[in-house]
Amino acid sequence: MTEPAFHVHAADAPSDWVICCDHANNRVPAEVGGTLHLPEAEMARHIAWDPGAAGVTRELSRLLAGPAVLSNFSRLVIDPNRGEADPTLLMKLYDGTIIPGNRHADASEKARRLDLFHRPYHAALAGVLDTRAAPVICSVHSFTPQLRGRAPRPWQVGILFNRDRRLTDPIIARLESERDLCVGVNEPYDGYYPGDTMDRHALTRGALHVLIELRQDLISDEAGQRHWAARLAPHLTAALKDVRNG
Repeated sequence: MTEPAFHVHAADAPSDWVICCDHANNRVPAEVGGTLHLPEAEMARHIAWDPGAAGVTRELSRLLAGPAVLSNFSRLVIDPNRGEADPTLLMKLYDGTIIPGNRHADASEKARRLDLFHRPYHAALAGVLDTRAAPVICSVHSFTPQLRGRAPRPWQVGILFNRDRRLTDPIIARLESERDLCVGVNEPYDGYYPGDTMDRHALTRGALHVLIELRQDLISDEAGQRHWAARLAPHLTAALKDVRNG
């Protein structure tokens, strides 16, 4: 491979926190041809990655003193936040945009991309988690302020979850105590897809975890990314302390 399918940041950081970013990059690797034949403007959109999420992830890694694992390929190549059997694993149409480079991708091409990108990313994340006796997973995503033809989204931050709310509930409560915040509770998305990253790495381990969504216009530059990481980190730290102290 010309580049790895993932990057591990601050691997030796000492805390139990492990931060992951499934949609950190919009890169189309050379193994897929280096392009999906989409205009640059389309590849810059949320359909190809989560703009701003990587910067927040790295800053949270610093503030929480935990390692971070970031994908190094576009979600349009293959989506690491989907299970291997999920029908949206390899998208041919996304938010009104046809993906020409995926139009003829068949089962064998999907299997090839799983081997090249999806599985190595998850193996790297599992490897980092295995170095901690009691890892706490924070997954960072971002969402577009408005889907095509839809109403503007009011939330600045969303906290997503499935059945395990041990850590998410105290984080939501702390965020909602800030009067200037509009907090999405399982918004703008439902917090569970069978086989997704949190299902695969958190629920199966019984690990404490939270999935955070930030609105992309708020983290479009380094200053915004640092601001939101600094705003979130104390809530994450305090909520974890509360949970562990019972």
